Amino acid sequence: MTTQVTECRIGVDVGGTFTDVVVDCRGAHTITKVPTTPSAPETGVIQGIVAALGRAGLEPAQVGLVIHGTTLATNALIERKGARTALLTTEGFRDSIEMAYEHRFEQYDLAMERPEPLVPRELRLGVPERLAADGTVLLELDEEAVRERAATFRAERVEAVAVGFLHSYLDAGHERRAAAILEQELPGVSICLSSEVSPEIREYDRLSTTVANAYVRPLIAGYVGRLETSLREHGLACPLLLTMSTGAVTTVGTARRFPIRLVESGPAGGAVLARTIAAQHGLASALSFDMGGTTAKICLIDDYRPQLSRQFEVARHYRFLRGSGLPLRIPAIEMVEIGAGGGSIARVDALGRIVVGPESAGAEPGPACYGRGSGRATVTDADLLLGRIDADRFAGGTMALDTGAARRSVEREVAAGFGMTGEVAAAGISEIVDETMANAARVHAIESGKPLAGRALIAFGGAAPLHAARLAVKIGIETVIVPSGAGVGSAIGFLSAPIAYEVVRSLFVPLDRLSPARVDALFDDMRREAQAVVGLGAPGAELIETRTGYMRYRGQGHEIAVDLPERPDAGDCRRRFDAAYRRLYGRTIPALEVEVMSWSLSLGVAEEDPARLPDVPLVEAARVTSFCPLYDTGSGETVSAAVHLRTGLVPGARLAGPAVVVEDETSTVVPAQFDLVVAASGALVMSRRGAA
Repeated sequence: MTTQVTECRIGVDVGGTFTDVVVDCRGAHTITKVPTTPSAPETGVIQGIVAALGRAGLEPAQVGLVIHGTTLATNALIERKGARTALLTTEGFRDSIEMAYEHRFEQYDLAMERPEPLVPRELRLGVPERLAADGTVLLELDEEAVRERAATFRAERVEAVAVGFLHSYLDAGHERRAAAILEQELPGVSICLSSEVSPEIREYDRLSTTVANAYVRPLIAGYVGRLETSLREHGLACPLLLTMSTGAVTTVGTARRFPIRLVESGPAGGAVLARTIAAQHGLASALSFDMGGTTAKICLIDDYRPQLSRQFEVARHYRFLRGSGLPLRIPAIEMVEIGAGGGSIARVDALGRIVVGPESAGAEPGPACYGRGSGRATVTDADLLLGRIDADRFAGGTMALDTGAARRSVEREVAAGFGMTGEVAAAGISEIVDETMANAARVHAIESGKPLAGRALIAFGGAAPLHAARLAVKIGIETVIVPSGAGVGSAIGFLSAPIAYEVVRSLFVPLDRLSPARVDALFDDMRREAQAVVGLGAPGAELIETRTGYMRYRGQGHEIAVDLPERPDAGDCRRRFDAAYRRLYGRTIPALEVEVMSWSLSLGVAEEDPARLPDVPLVEAARVTSFCPLYDTGSGETVSAAVHLRTGLVPGARLAGPAVVVEDETSTVVPAQFDLVVAASGALVMSRRGAA
């Protein structure tokens, strides 16, 4: 069972370029895509909702729920546009977030750049206090020192303070007392505690997560407050839920308190959609591919579930290198994000190479073809020149594209440096961005220890259907699925997201000294915390609880996730650890002690996998009445491609490439070597001709 509401629901995804709105009323979708309004994102949200309700012929009072996801927190971290933040920590440890892991993530780059801490050194202050590794108080908190640090923060006009003391995940007493003093001394300043944001072992990760939460909290709290007010002013008095990085939804109160959990909320909605599509088509293994205006996101799906992680990085200085970004220790769907979208800017660098991204033209001014004053060539400009986009039908005909401006930008910014035509330069831009995404997919699969072969590529987002077939060829995938409403895939995914919440606690326990009573008490406390969140979003609903232990052999640096029963004992934990370790590494290490570092409890509304849809009889697609020139980047030739309106393709319809399937929010490019069939779900299923 997923989110239960009455009447109609609205899914909203605020991206870096477009804001997508989907109105779902008894299974029928009305879709609207409007430019994001960066200075006041709630304005674009309201514009999209009003337009979508108008197209659907609905009144605001008929809406029972709004589910929202956004990249606002992510963009604030990447662009360093958060609050002026300070850090209060244990004396002697203020440089922990700058020392990081004390390693070189790129050892052969002599000019390697580390990510700058979100808090400058002069705003990182320590106070006398100390806990031992077992939680014993070695030095009581110096409360007068806290007041002195508060005076410094006041003079520096800080807007948020992160409090992170050594070993506070075991005993939060010192942090809570410091917070009480800071609230007295700094009224109106946001205070975040590491013992609440990320109560886990490993001080750098915990401090980094807490600082990031404090950094974006005033921004997100202000935005959510303005959005709630705007919704009410427009007659939408229904509840507002927000999507978290796990793909589950939570309440406004939790989002305001822990906005860091929203960092990957938009991409997570896309992974939820991909999971639904995979289940409907009986694809246990798939690759989710979400390409929007600013970034592309890739996620592995196995057994109809997206791959999950307890840690990820944002704002990486090096695209594919772990350790080059800011670590966040929160539950999240694991995916790789690349600065490759429709708005990614193309240029020729000092070495004479075509480079695409990660800089983006965004929503303002956008690609050159938008006609808003930008002269920078982008991926969208290249796609337009290659014949992949119908300039008159873009965004449902509400936004005419300037093909001449696109050509001028591509010829000036790229083609002129090589003496080539605009089309060839556009093909070069496309090939570079496609290879960038293909390389990211290969690296992500290798790091996860999972193959790409045998998977289906599920493509959504405004730009993904334009590039999906070529990406599939590059990474050796034979089947591509473009779901219905692909251009607003994340917003549609929000509508099927479950209400759930995960709590993690660090408690180091060697298995041979495991106390079941102590572990039970820990899980009971975590369930109460999760229940307080989930109960607000789904009062009275049936809830499912999942328990996990993060375990390792003694001496190892990192743990693996092990599913646990409701009342685990040492023997059961050891058997489950051995099985999980053998699945990952093909063997176990006999006679070596096992330790549990952390424990997690996930509580959520019970849900079922979507049922597999039946096959439908094949029929020939309607007779083609128009053709367009389409540049085939594989062969380097311009071919005549049949143009099909997606609204005219019924389930079971089949056609052969080269073709372009046009809809309001995107276009699907079907290369010459692909065939296409419309599934019962309305999804477009492309298969490479001759594939087994």
